Amino acid sequence: MTTSAPPSNRFERRRAETRGALVRAARQILAETGDTSASIQTIAERADVGFGSFYNHFASKTELFDAAVTDALEEFGRAFDERLHGIDDPAELVAAGFRLSARMADSDPELMRIVCHRGLGHIHSGTGLAPRALRDLEHGTSTGRFTPVDTTVALSAMGGSLVALVELRFTRPDLDGDEAASNLAELMLRMLGVPAPEAHEVARRPLPEPAG
Repeated sequence: MTTSAPPSNRFERRRAETRGALVRAARQILAETGDTSASIQTIAERADVGFGSFYNHFASKTELFDAAVTDALEEFGRAFDERLHGIDDPAELVAAGFRLSARMADSDPELMRIVCHRGLGHIHSGTGLAPRALRDLEHGTSTGRFTPVDTTVALSAMGGSLVALVELRFTRPDLDGDEAASNLAELMLRMLGVPAPEAHEVARRPLPEPAG
């Protein structure tokens, strides 16, 4: 899934399709192993494009894999925007983020494996869930919903915990993923100063139904 404006002519469409194919191939590789040592030839073959096409779009493999991670994280963030639209309570938004992430390990495993493999390095990036979580933390702090905290430190704790939760979902499929996510969400809310009984309730509110 690309994030740029739709191309306006045939050449630009073909160019966008080739770039998209390379990014999708890189995303698949990241999801499978997290290993970025695959050769450009391997990537081009997986994308079903010519070897020379690679350098029409990316200066290096590093640039391609960075683009693939950015693309995946932005898709991750947009999924939350769509699902959680209309919720104003920052505590409920934080809790829902953990719970939806655990469910997405089942519904979109490729995306969530990229989060596992590369998410820690992008906790403070300007794309994906990070700026959205920071917005909710700042709103919760400014309105008194959360106790005053260093939002950068809180974001680090939340991001690391989310990656660990998704990894747990993959490595322990026998566990009740929803319950584990609710328990972790409750802990995060208590860390942010939400009283224990309320944190327990908020972490188990019905999640919004998917659009459509």
